[in-house]
Amino acid sequence: MLGRLRAKYEQAVAPVGRVLADAGLSPNTMTVASLLIATASAYVYAMGMAPWGALLIVATGVFDMFDGAIARATGKTSRFGATLDHVTDRYAECFIVCGMIYGGYTPWYWGVFTLFGMLMASFTRAKAESVGGLERCTVGIAERQEKLILLIGGSLLHGYVGEALNYAVILVGVLSHLTVAQRLHYTWKQTGGK
Repeated sequence: MLGRLRAKYEQAVAPVGRVLADAGLSPNTMTVASLLIATASAYVYAMGMAPWGALLIVATGVFDMFDGAIARATGKTSRFGATLDHVTDRYAECFIVCGMIYGGYTPWYWGVFTLFGMLMASFTRAKAESVGGLERCTVGIAERQEKLILLIGGSLLHGYVGEALNYAVILVGVLSHLTVAQRLHYTWKQTGGK
C-alpha cells in the first residue's frame, strides 16, 4: 500500500541523500548502520522497553531510506548494494521480532508464525523476480513499511492496551502470509502458470 508513495518519499529525501554523500557516507555504510540500530531495537524490546524499541524501529527505517537516497545522489547504485540492503532488512526484522518474543510481548509461537510470514513474503517476491522472470512483484496487502508501522503502533499502545503489541505481531503475521498468497497468485497469472 505505502509502496505506491515510494517515488514521493524518495524525492523528499533526495536532498538529504546529497548532504550525506557530501559528508562522505556511502550507501552500504547506512545499510549496516540501519542493521545495528535494528539490533539495538531488539535489545531494548528484550529489556521490556517497547516505546524505546518503537523509536529505534523508526530510526532503522529512516537510515534504510537514506542508503537509497545516497546511492541515487551519487549514482552508486549496485546489484551488491541492493542485495545487501534486502539481506540486512530480513535480519533486522528477525532481530526485532525475536526481541519482542524475548521481552514477553508475544508468545514464541505467534512470533515464529510472524517471522515465517515476513521472510516468506520477501522470499516469494525474490523468487518471482528471479526464477519467475517478473520485473517486479511488489503486490500484496502489506510490504515492509506497513508491517513496521503496525509494530510501532502496537509498541506505543502497549502501555495503554496490555496486549496491543501481541495483537500487532499476530496481525503482521496474518498480513504477511496473505501477501505470500497474493504474490503467488499474481506470479501464476503473469506466467500463465508455466
